[in-house]
Amino acid sequence: MTERPIIDAGPGLNFLSIGKERLLIEVLGPLSTPETVRDEMMRKAERDSRFQRVGATLPKLVPRWLEVLSDNRTSELDAVVSRMTQVPMETRQRNSKDLGETMVVAHAVVAAEAGKEVTVLMDDGQGIKMAVLEIRRIERLRAGGRPVGNVRLVKTETVLQRAAGGPHIPDRGAMRSIYTQKRGLDDGLPPIDSTYLLSPATWSTRVTSE
Repeated sequence: MTERPIIDAGPGLNFLSIGKERLLIEVLGPLSTPETVRDEMMRKAERDSRFQRVGATLPKLVPRWLEVLSDNRTSELDAVVSRMTQVPMETRQRNSKDLGETMVVAHAVVAAEAGKEVTVLMDDGQGIKMAVLEIRRIERLRAGGRPVGNVRLVKTETVLQRAAGGPHIPDRGAMRSIYTQKRGLDDGLPPIDSTYLLSPATWSTRVTSE
């Protein structure tokens, strides 16, 4: 069984802020995000004018296109968060630093441990490190014969690459324009020339209007 992809705040803010939520949904399908991440995005929309559009757009996506996952304590969530952070979930939730990334990974792991397939969209370095460790643990469980699912990590680059040559990103010029807008919101994204988004491999099988 496949779960809705779970998105972190960074990609969510960036796609919604530049009006590319349809691109995101067409590539990944209907999405989900933890309550913590939803709240983080709404706070940033209120405090930072660059993300103002998110405040109006995000509520319109719920619940059809964006399912908000409850962060209420359950035995499954508690066990995963406590193992990943080395503190009880109740204690971890009192510290907002990197809490969104923690809850994204935790929800994905709970789904995988229940035998489901789930994709995580995340760009944050620390969150990715946490996710990779959990993916390796799940792989060990599978190797040991436990019937678990899988967690698959994708980044903003992955989404943009899949959209290359389509109606949302018809050519390299459009790709560069969208990516430039995104870097204006997130300086953690690498320069586009250091990615594969303009490479022949990305565009070789696509008809463009360049």
